[in-house]
Amino acid sequence: EPFSARGSISPKQGSASPKYPENQTKRKILLWTSILVNLGFLGFFKYYNFFLDNFITAFSFFGTEIKSNSLNIILPVGISFYTFQTLSYTIDVYKRKLEPTRDFIAFSVFVSFFPQLVAGPIERATHLLPQFYKKRTFDYSKAIDGMRQILWGLFKKIVIADNCAYYANQIFNDSADMNGSTLALGALFFTFQIYGDFSGYSDIAIGTSRLFGFNLTQNFAFPYFSRDFAEFWRRWHISLTTWFRDYLFIPMVKLNKNRKNIWKIVTVFIQFIIIGFWHGANWTFIIWGVVHAILFLPSLLRKKKQKNIGSIAKGRIFPSLKEALSIFTTFSLLVLSMPFFRAENFNHAVSYILGIFSSSLFSIPHFNGMRRALFTIIITLIFFIIEWYGRDNRYGIEKLGLKWKQPIRLSFYYIIIISILVCMGTAQEFIYFQF
Repeated sequence: EPFSARGSISPKQGSASPKYPENQTKRKILLWTSILVNLGFLGFFKYYNFFLDNFITAFSFFGTEIKSNSLNIILPVGISFYTFQTLSYTIDVYKRKLEPTRDFIAFSVFVSFFPQLVAGPIERATHLLPQFYKKRTFDYSKAIDGMRQILWGLFKKIVIADNCAYYANQIFNDSADMNGSTLALGALFFTFQIYGDFSGYSDIAIGTSRLFGFNLTQNFAFPYFSRDFAEFWRRWHISLTTWFRDYLFIPMVKLNKNRKNIWKIVTVFIQFIIIGFWHGANWTFIIWGVVHAILFLPSLLRKKKQKNIGSIAKGRIFPSLKEALSIFTTFSLLVLSMPFFRAENFNHAVSYILGIFSSSLFSIPHFNGMRRALFTIIITLIFFIIEWYGRDNRYGIEKLGLKWKQPIRLSFYYIIIISILVCMGTAQEFIYFQF
């Protein structure tokens, strides 16, 4: 099985001795063996047919026909996540940031920790592995906090994501027959679907881990309130973006210090193309990555990367006019980029975006079930307000209602639970399970 074969590579580097091997050549061989084996399994299961099909297409363009031998490969669930998690151990040991472990069981649990195995967060060995060596006692306050985060994650997934998915799928599947405003609404539905789906899973994983006494990395920090795309990528899928920052972007920037600005731009494009490709073996994901690289560049070129790190509208209920315009612009561009992530192919994505900017953009949205969709729109708006209220916390309802009287607070939680139960009929698989 690829999982066990992959898992045997990394710990082997440190299992013989608790000290680092002093032979630098041997260390590099072990490092690259681990990297190539891990990426080899990922490449075979996820990208074999993609490269084969494009290879055949390229030759057919020049008049040479090659018989296709594509394989019916079943993609292991979560392979992109635990591949990167395993690599973090290997690279950190090589860089001497982490002592190699002799405890194979602890390492195996680190790689296969069930709450976050299939869709993250992608944990670093320096953060999660030491937690397996510590004695844990039941902490009531942490358990309650974990249950609250699980509840909010379920609400995000079942009430927000799955309801938005129903209408997003309907609009995207029949996009050729939809007017511009309906297509824009479909992109908006999908934008909330993917956030509710992915951040909801992260909340469930983090909350479940807290029940067991483990602390996982915060994976989302209210990204839809970002003021530019540099800030967005510091708030969206944090465990992945910091992984690429530490193991790809920073090392690549250091390769060419003489032409720093130009090389930074090149590195940004390489990083976002790989991030797009990490999501799936399709040109739409690669184009999506390129689009985000372009949207990221203004912050990089104007050296504004560090400007929007602090809290949004700190100490205020409402953002300033400048903040509101920045958030609206960033969010609107994000919504317009989503068809590349959701569409079946490049032509579908382009035609979808062009359809948005047709003469019917300012007409009334119309599709089957539009009246029922109003409920989803209202619930999503309420969700958006709650998220705004909790934007300085780890998740939306972390501190919401803690000072309310118990009957009111419990009523609020009961409303969330009832909403989840009512909407369970629309439940769909997590999007990121396919990655």
